[in-house]
Amino acid sequence: MTRVHGMGAQRWATFDCYGTLIDWNAGIRGQLERLFGVQEAPRLLERYHELEPELESEPFHTYREVLTLALERLAQEESVQLPEGEAGALPKSLPEWPPFPDVPPALAELRDRRWKLALLSNTDRDLIAASQKLLGVPVDLAIVAEDVGSYKPAHGHWERFFETTTADRETHVHVGASLFHDIAPARELGLRTVWINRLDEQPEPEPDRELTNLANLPETLEELVPA
Repeated sequence: MTRVHGMGAQRWATFDCYGTLIDWNAGIRGQLERLFGVQEAPRLLERYHELEPELESEPFHTYREVLTLALERLAQEESVQLPEGEAGALPKSLPEWPPFPDVPPALAELRDRRWKLALLSNTDRDLIAASQKLLGVPVDLAIVAEDVGSYKPAHGHWERFFETTTADRETHVHVGASLFHDIAPARELGLRTVWINRLDEQPEPEPDRELTNLANLPETLEELVPA
């Protein structure tokens, strides 16, 4: 397949999904509140954020297994009682985790502007399919950890993306809310990045652009890669 460079090349925007498009924190926090109580949930959520990447760095587990193991380890380490039969609460609830309200209109506008859209997500094929339905806007490609046998910040998602699409790196931008999982590895690969800073964090490393949500993303991407 011949790659087309320069003017007229197809523009691609790749996205992290959970935390960027889908309200991952709200989904997990809601289950922690249900299982352990509202008072315990903030502390447990903070520790959960440390446990999940530890599990993702181990020999490969599916994301369904990561969610289950992380909840079990969390309950054990924090000495809270996980109700019987609830170990799979997180993967069971994930298909209902909602998109942020700014996401569907921004994705729809990008499609109207002829951007091609892809999801590069640390999840499983069946779980991303459920989340895509909630987004309500079709994407051209979804690559998940189950496909590549690794989790971001490893480069497997991007390597598979470029193998599959032969996209031109000069007309590609990666969008993500996690500095660790998305912005840092995308910068290592020499890609343009837009950081969605939903949690009022400090950028390290520095992205090409920083936004608090996706409302102004279409205009930002047009500035980075003009038509």
